[in-house]
Amino acid sequence: MAVTSTRIRLGALLGGAVLAATGVSTAQSAVAAPSAPVAADAPSAAAVTKLSHSDAANRLRGAGISWTSSGGCSDRNNPSCTSFEQINLTTVQGAITLKGATGCALTITGGTETGHASGTYSHWNGYKLDFSPTSCLSNYITGTFTNIGPRPGDGAQQYKSGSGNVYARESNHWDVTYYNCGGC
Repeated sequence: MAVTSTRIRLGALLGGAVLAATGVSTAQSAVAAPSAPVAADAPSAAAVTKLSHSDAANRLRGAGISWTSSGGCSDRNNPSCTSFEQINLTTVQGAITLKGATGCALTITGGTETGHASGTYSHWNGYKLDFSPTSCLSNYITGTFTNIGPRPGDGAQQYKSGSGNVYARESNHWDVTYYNCGGC
C-alpha cells in the first residue's frame, strides 16, 4: 500500500511539474506541482488565468477604465498597439480595484504587447499595465502606498501597495506590476 501511495504522489508531482514546464495550467497542476523555496518578500507563483483581449477589454470597459494605443490597434506583436491578449485575470481585477479605490479616471497606455522589458513578471507575461500619470492617480499612489525607493536599472521611484503590487513612476507613465488583484 505504501508503494502505491508513493507512486501516485510521485506521478502527481511529476505530472504537475511537466504541466507547469509546458505552460499548461490546471487546478491539479497548481496543487500537485512541487513548490520551490521562495524568499519571504517574493510573490507566490500560483497558477494564473489568462484572458483574451476581448474578454479583458470588456471587463475594463465595464469598470469605466479606458485605454489608448499610439498605433490605434490591439495586435500583441506590434509595439505600437495596446493589447490585453494573454493578460492575467488578476491584473485586470487589480486595475478595477485601483479604479474603485482611487475614484480617478484611468487610462491604460500599455498592456501585453511586445516592446516592453522581459522577465517573469513582465507585460508580455500578463503581470503589468501602464497608466497615464494623471494628478489624481499620482497623488493617490504617492499618498497611499509605501515608497520603496528607486528601481534598479532605471531609477524609477517605486511604491508598494498593502497587497504587494508595485507602482513604478517611469518618465511618462505609471508601470504597475500586479502580483494579485489588490484585494478584490
